[in-house]
Amino acid sequence: MREKLIYGLGAVAAVLLARNLYSIFMQLPDEASQGMIYRIIFFHVPAAMTAMLCAGVTLVTSVAYLLTRNLRYDAISVSVTEVGLAFLAANLVTGSIWGRIIWGIWWTWDARLTSALVCWLLYAGYLMLRRAIEEPTARARISAVFNIFAFVDVPIVIFSIKWWRTQHPQPVFWGGGSIDPAMYLTAALNLVALILLAVVLALIRLRQAEVQREIDSIRRYANAV
Repeated sequence: MREKLIYGLGAVAAVLLARNLYSIFMQLPDEASQGMIYRIIFFHVPAAMTAMLCAGVTLVTSVAYLLTRNLRYDAISVSVTEVGLAFLAANLVTGSIWGRIIWGIWWTWDARLTSALVCWLLYAGYLMLRRAIEEPTARARISAVFNIFAFVDVPIVIFSIKWWRTQHPQPVFWGGGSIDPAMYLTAALNLVALILLAVVLALIRLRQAEVQREIDSIRRYANAV
């Protein structure tokens, strides 16, 4: 069942991505002030939103683990965190490329960029912490607490451009601007495609985590015998 779900969602994501790439590069015109580089936002923004969604999922599963002590929630947490970290890295990289063209610099230490980098470091630290703890139950408990702590930075990333004056531009839906309906549709569809891709990757990684948990259980049993 899970394998069919992975293939099905993967196929839908692939079709959407192909459609979006054609629209982005072949149909949509250049933006008036930014030229063709603005096309990067169709990946930069959805990647950030997907990463924040992953962070929200891991917050829920971390709390669920602490309440139930069910290791399946821990497996979901680590799987989704790894996927979210990849999308946040894509967001940082595409943002730097955009900044180099528009601002003339690869990086600036404003509130949005700095908080996003801190968020990436926190979740990368979560994965490193897990590798330092061998006992599964202790690893799951400590990791869940750390994951909840790491999520504190997520609202800071989201609202930093409203709380502080930043070099990062205001989103259209917050800044009172407007966007061409065709551009909005493509951005929305690309967000759906990236979310579906994240789900597929998380399901694959979850299966790997479950297999690893089974191996750890067999190893502990063998050592006890």
